[in-house]
Amino acid sequence: MMREHLDQKLTRLNHDLIKMGAMVEEIIDKAIVSLKNQDLEMAKSIYTDDDAIDEMELSIEKDCLNLIALQQPIAKDLRRIASALKIITDLERIGDHAVNIAKVTLEIGKEPLMKPLIDIPKMAEICQRMIKLSLDAFVNQDVELARKVAEMDQEVDDLYDIVIKEVFEYISRDSKFLNQGIKLLFVGRYLERVADHTTNICERIIYMVTGERVEIN
Repeated sequence: MMREHLDQKLTRLNHDLIKMGAMVEEIIDKAIVSLKNQDLEMAKSIYTDDDAIDEMELSIEKDCLNLIALQQPIAKDLRRIASALKIITDLERIGDHAVNIAKVTLEIGKEPLMKPLIDIPKMAEICQRMIKLSLDAFVNQDVELARKVAEMDQEVDDLYDIVIKEVFEYISRDSKFLNQGIKLLFVGRYLERVADHTTNICERIIYMVTGERVEIN
């Protein structure tokens, strides 16, 4: 009976993590769409979205601590709950990076963009896919998928290198692009950190399943 109750609670934990992951995917998407379209109202709404993610983190954290205190899980079940506690921290920080991107959008305002945004949206798309697949790996306890997702971090890093190169080329041609160029570099850096946080999630999943602590990339 206790085992059945614990399994029900763990299933709910999976559901809540998937929900939080979906919220984080969406906030990253909104952050980049608002930047690309210079939609200032959408950028402002990201602050409210981030508050909802923070609340979700606190709710999951409370559930995890209650599980540990009341169910006294051991071995793999305990690793699963402990990993969830770490994962929600990374997801919450990803939400914070979306807020940082929104701040950049509001700072740039309606100032014409130095160039159409191509590689930054590509970075965001990969990050969103990484988040979704990492949570799939958590639910399915899929170590191989977790490793594959972590390898996608290199794609984000490579695109960031391209962004850096292009921005500096524009700045070298005309110093009027300096201020905006620096802001766009920050956006690239925030997305690069999103990929790093998702890699952290993959490392937690591997620990959850195997009991081994690994450092990927």
